[in-house]
Amino acid sequence: MSVVAPATPAAGAPSSPAPGASQPSATPAARRPARRRRPQVGSYVTMLLATVVLAAPLLWMVLASLKTPSELYQVPLQWLPHQPTLDNYAQAAQTVPLGRLLANSIGLTIVGAGLKVVLGLCCAYALVFLDFPFKRLVFGLVIATLMIPPQITIIPNYTLVAGLGWLNTYQGILVPGLASAFGTFLFRQHFLTLPASILEAAELDGAGHWRRLWRFVVPMSTPTLAAVALVSVVTEWNDYLWPFLVIDDPSKMTLPVGLTLLQNIDGMTSWGVLLAATVVVTLPILLVFLILQRRLVAGLTAGAVTG
Repeated sequence: MSVVAPATPAAGAPSSPAPGASQPSATPAARRPARRRRPQVGSYVTMLLATVVLAAPLLWMVLASLKTPSELYQVPLQWLPHQPTLDNYAQAAQTVPLGRLLANSIGLTIVGAGLKVVLGLCCAYALVFLDFPFKRLVFGLVIATLMIPPQITIIPNYTLVAGLGWLNTYQGILVPGLASAFGTFLFRQHFLTLPASILEAAELDGAGHWRRLWRFVVPMSTPTLAAVALVSVVTEWNDYLWPFLVIDDPSKMTLPVGLTLLQNIDGMTSWGVLLAATVVVTLPILLVFLILQRRLVAGLTAGAVTG
C-alpha cells in the first residue's frame, strides 16, 4: 500500500490562506498613494474663486484707466477698451505733481524700510547674543508694543513732531515709525536657531559684535531678512494716515496722500483719472510682492517653532 505525500508549494509561490481565515485589511500606507492620486477638485475650485475675487478688481482698475470717459459709463459694461489711451495718466500728471509724488514715495520707502531692517537686526542681535540685565523684560516690552493699535500713538507722535518743528518735513514722516517690533521679533526668533559654534569660532578669531553681525549672522539670515524687508517696504509704501496728518505741502506728499489731493482737486467725476493714479500707486508694490513672495513665506516660517 503506497502513501502519497501531500504536494508542497513551490519555493517563491504565494501561499493561499487557510479556509475561513480573515483577509488582512489594507494598511493606511497602502491606501495613501491612491488617495494622493485623487484630484483635489474642491481645493482647485476654492483657489480659482479666490484668485478671481482678488484679481478681478485689479484687472478692472487697469483696463478702466485706459478707457475714455464715455466708455467708462457705457451700458452694458465692457471690460476691454475699444481704443486704449493714456490720456488719463497724462491728465493725472498735469493735475498733481505725479512724478514728484512717485519720487517721494520711492525715497521714503527705501530709507524707511532700510532703517527699520537695520534697527531690527541690531536690536534682535542684542537680545540673543548679548548678556545684560532684564533682557527678558526688554523682549516682553517689545512684544507688548505689537498689541498697541498704532492709532493710539498718533496724538503723542504728532505733538512731538510739531514741537520739534518737523511738520512738512521728510524726517517728520520717517522718525516716529522707525522702531519695528515685528522685525525685531522675527529676527530674534530666527537668531535663536543659528548654530552657536560658528559665532564662538568667530569670537575666538577676534571678531567683534559688529563684524559677527554683518559677516556671519546676516548671511545666514537671508530668508528672514527678505521677509522683514518686504513687509517694511509694503508698510512704508501704503502708509497714508500719518503722512496725511504731517504733510500739507504737495511737493513732499507721498502717492497715497496725492490720491486724496487729486480727488479734492478733480472731484468725484473723473473716475478714469483717479483710476490711473491708483494704478501708479498699486502696480509698483504689487510687482515687488509678486517677485519676493516665496522669500516672504520662507522668512516668516523660519524659526517658527523656536521659543
